[in-house]
Amino acid sequence: MIVLKKEKTENKFHSPTLSTILMVEAVLEDNEGVYLTIPELKKRLPKQVNHNTLMQILAYLEESNKISVSLKGITWAHKLSPKLKRSLERT
Repeated sequence: MIVLKKEKTENKFHSPTLSTILMVEAVLEDNEGVYLTIPELKKRLPKQVNHNTLMQILAYLEESNKISVSLKGITWAHKLSPKLKRSLERT
């Protein structure tokens, strides 16, 4: 009888949790119009975030057009439509 061994594959990257993503979003949105460097962003976060995890979050936010990344730094770019904003204020 032949026994096959299952190789354990390790995940090299840690996936960010929803609460961590929302925390980073909130800090960037609160500093709308301000260009933040990565070290400045890390200082403003209420909790410490792993660098690789933060890079994954920033890549996701840039891909979803919520932030703008330039040579000056990172800034919040997502704008709610006025109709949606009024609807959210009513609730």
